[in-house]
Amino acid sequence: MKRRLLLLAAVSLTATSCASTDLAQGSAALPAAGSIWSGPAEAGPLPVDWVATFNDPRLGELVAEAQRANPSVAAAAARFDAARASARAANSSRLPSIGAGGDATRTETNAGGGNAFGADLSVSWEADVWGRLSDRARAGLADAEASGADLEAARLSLAAQVAKAWFSLLEARLQTDLAARDVEMKERSLSFVERRFEAGVSRSSDVRTFRSALASSRSTLALRQRAEASAARSLEILLGRYPSNTIAHDNDLPTLGNLTGLGEPADLLVRRPDILAAEARLNASGYRASEARRALLPRLSFTGRSGTGGSDLGDLLDADTLVTNLIGSLTAPIWSGGALRAERDRAEAAARAQLHTYVNTVLSAWREAEDAIYSDALLADRLAAQAEAFEQAAAAEGLVERQYRSGLATIFELLDAQSRRISAESLLISARRERATNRVDIYLALGGDFLPAYPSAAQE
Repeated sequence: MKRRLLLLAAVSLTATSCASTDLAQGSAALPAAGSIWSGPAEAGPLPVDWVATFNDPRLGELVAEAQRANPSVAAAAARFDAARASARAANSSRLPSIGAGGDATRTETNAGGGNAFGADLSVSWEADVWGRLSDRARAGLADAEASGADLEAARLSLAAQVAKAWFSLLEARLQTDLAARDVEMKERSLSFVERRFEAGVSRSSDVRTFRSALASSRSTLALRQRAEASAARSLEILLGRYPSNTIAHDNDLPTLGNLTGLGEPADLLVRRPDILAAEARLNASGYRASEARRALLPRLSFTGRSGTGGSDLGDLLDADTLVTNLIGSLTAPIWSGGALRAERDRAEAAARAQLHTYVNTVLSAWREAEDAIYSDALLADRLAAQAEAFEQAAAAEGLVERQYRSGLATIFELLDAQSRRISAESLLISARRERATNRVDIYLALGGDFLPAYPSAAQE
């Protein structure tokens, strides 16, 4: 598939060009892709709607809202409209140009005065003998296709940003809840330590040590609350809302299974919007190079003019006053200071650069996909290990707390056990969010579909 696409692109770029050898070498620079990804994943096609794979209806609602209201996507849609208008303008050069005009003149002399009225209709048209104007029109159409792919890329990127921002907000809430529970736990423990001190069982240093730990926990809670508010505002901006920190976010982070349905590496050539945009720009640069070469050839144009006139308005409708002429001209550039040849060389160099840009875009896309797919299994292992660490830390905390109440453990052992449990649970929350975020990166790298209700740029 990829070699067919590159061959077509190279043909469009190199027709009648001495640069064909360089472009063919650029095409060969793209390595062959394997039939499967290097990371572990079950075979099958990509899901129809990757947002739905997280089993979070709230996330689907947020993505849909962002697609409607986000200003960046609206700007990309406006640029797409502008590119389509430019494509229509580029195609207009292949059609005849028709103009009409009229004039009225009053002349005064010593002997008297007189009126003169005139009207004319003119038509001009350049015959596209060598296909130069067609190349210009095709380049404009390819630019519009690239802009449409940019719009799809903006939509996909926004969906991924919303998903990541949502998961970051859920993580921030869970971290805030954890910090609040830590404060409550230390307040209860401090009451127990103070009662032991009043009974003469513990020392005053134990009370002060626990008060210090409680103050540190309250400080951490304030930091978590600040981070949660910032995460909420970041998501609200993506949704096109005022950043008021009022978005509801009582959901839990998703529980993810094994990766399924990732397609093949070659699928990215026809799925990823940035690759499709680079391919369209490659075609556009090829057409412009061809146009620049054909600008050195002669041009055949026709001009027609028909006019009437006289001293009275009625003469404008008198067939006897009608004068018509048709002129055909053949012009060829002889000397322009080398400007036309310089433009040809510039356009061909730009086409070669665009080909290498296309190759680099494909290679970067494969790297992004391979990195994300490979990371999924490692993050799953990390999540399992962190869950075990939290389970053991929680069990150890309960054991040390019972020992402290029995006088078999010191205040420092109790605080250390509590700190280890809090840290393990915090890392577990982060690991869950990180794996969910990486899953979003996978679908983003693969150019996955989402929200089928939204038409593609090609359908608009």
